[in-house]
Amino acid sequence: MSQSQPAIIKHDTLFDKPFTTPLDKAARFSFDEQVVACFPDMIRRSVPGYGQVLAMLPIFARRHCKYRQQGDNGQRVSRVYDLGCSLGAASMTLAGEFDPQDLQIKAIDISPAMTTEASTLLSDNYPKHDIEVITADIRDVELEPCDMVILNLTLQFLPAADRVAVLEKIYAALSEGGILVLTEKTHAFDEQYDAWLVERYYDFKRANGYTEMEISGKRNALENVLITDTLDEHHARLDHVGFKRHLTWFQFLNFVSIVAFK
Repeated sequence: MSQSQPAIIKHDTLFDKPFTTPLDKAARFSFDEQVVACFPDMIRRSVPGYGQVLAMLPIFARRHCKYRQQGDNGQRVSRVYDLGCSLGAASMTLAGEFDPQDLQIKAIDISPAMTTEASTLLSDNYPKHDIEVITADIRDVELEPCDMVILNLTLQFLPAADRVAVLEKIYAALSEGGILVLTEKTHAFDEQYDAWLVERYYDFKRANGYTEMEISGKRNALENVLITDTLDEHHARLDHVGFKRHLTWFQFLNFVSIVAFK
C-alpha cells in the first residue's frame, strides 16, 4: 500500500450558481451538465464535513480491505464499490492512497453527465489503477464479492421503498470482515431539535457565500427529490438487513456517516 500523498486532481470547477433567479424556484434538482460543472464547489459549500469523510475512507480501507477477491489478472485484490459516485471523489481518494495492484474500484452512477466526467478525471489522474466507471442505476446492478462499499449521499435520492433492497444487496456482496460506509443528510424526530439543526445548516451555507434566494431555490428544487431519514431509521434498517454492528462515527449538524460491519 502506498503512503504517498494523492495526486493533484485536474478539474476546472465553476462556481455553484444554479439557483440565482426567481425562475429557478420552479426547477427540480437533477445531476445534469449544469450541476456537474459546479459540483465540487457545490459539495464543498453545501455538505458540512464532506472533506473529513473522504479523508477517513483510506484509513478505514487499510483496516478492512484484506485482499479477499481476485482481480482480472488473477492476483488477490480488495474490490471496492463507490455507489452513486458522482465525479468519483471517493474513488480518487482511495486511489491516491493505495498502489494500483491493491484495489479494484467500481464506481457507479446513474447520471451519464457525472460518469463521463468521472471517467475522464479518474483515467487522467490514476491511469494505472483498476477503476471501472459504470453508468447504471445502483438498484439494477449485481454486486460482486467485495471488501468495502461506499454509499455517500446516495441512498437519500432513492425512493424509500427501495432502500432496504439496496442495503440487502450490499450486505450479501460484502465479504466477512468487510464494511459499508453510509453517509447521509438526516432529519431529527424532535421537531424543535430538527428546526435548530436546519437553521444552523442554512447558517453554514450563508457563511459559505450562498444568498437567501440560492438557499431557497435549492431547498425547493430538492423537495421530493432528496428524502431524508432519521439517524435511528438508518440504524434500524441496517440491523434489519443483517448488519449487527454499526455505529455513527461522524456527525456535523444534520449530516452523518455510519460504518456497518459484515
